[in-house]
Amino acid sequence: MKNTTTSVLLTKNKVEKISTKDLLQQQDYMEAIKAFARLTYESIYVIDYEKMVFEYVSENPLFLCGYSPEEVLDLGYEFYFKNVPEKDLALLSLINEAGFDFFEKLPDEEKKQYSITYDFHLINQEGKATLINHKLTPLFLTGEGKIWKAMCIVSISHHQQAGNIYIYKQGSDELWELNTTNKIWQKSAKPKLSKREIEILQLHAQGLTINQIAEKIFAAPDTVKYYRRRIFERLKVNNMVEALSRAVNGKII
Repeated sequence: MKNTTTSVLLTKNKVEKISTKDLLQQQDYMEAIKAFARLTYESIYVIDYEKMVFEYVSENPLFLCGYSPEEVLDLGYEFYFKNVPEKDLALLSLINEAGFDFFEKLPDEEKKQYSITYDFHLINQEGKATLINHKLTPLFLTGEGKIWKAMCIVSISHHQQAGNIYIYKQGSDELWELNTTNKIWQKSAKPKLSKREIEILQLHAQGLTINQIAEKIFAAPDTVKYYRRRIFERLKVNNMVEALSRAVNGKII
């Protein structure tokens, strides 16, 4: 006999029939993006490279710099020139050039598997600068294999300075880091963490202290500190906040 709770979960909203009109909704991909924006604290927006405009901007305030979503939509690319410091604008120009050069060399059938992530500052209307992390991935490609539309996610960066430019491939341990001096993408593998190191990262993500983690894994606090140092070394970070950011962005945990 089925558990009552399970039965409700599986059948409460059971859909019996899909009409032709219903099927046409699949063409309106923007509804899926809006649903995602409702579920996340991060800012979401869509770039249309054919029209060179923002097609969608979520209400999440981080990306808005004090503007309304409608105002950011109207500003389009002018938004960057108004709210990104000159030094970081030069960085964005470099990332744009190097990123699209990298993308154009990929096989068309693989292009949607790649995402780019980097950090730069946004300045709000009161003049306060915030270092944000920006992720971009293709939504649609043209028949020639160029990015037509892309989805972007903006969150608080846990680094100390702009840059930190990486390209990841979905389902792969490979990543590429941009050397901003020689403008060359340097290929490497995602850092490998042991099961114990991943467990300690996950417990830190839950807000547990070193002593609480030690109690949880039946180890001494000094043992937890030892694993923390190894995590920092392998991820090339200086603290647990940066370690968690690197692990989440790199899909290590």
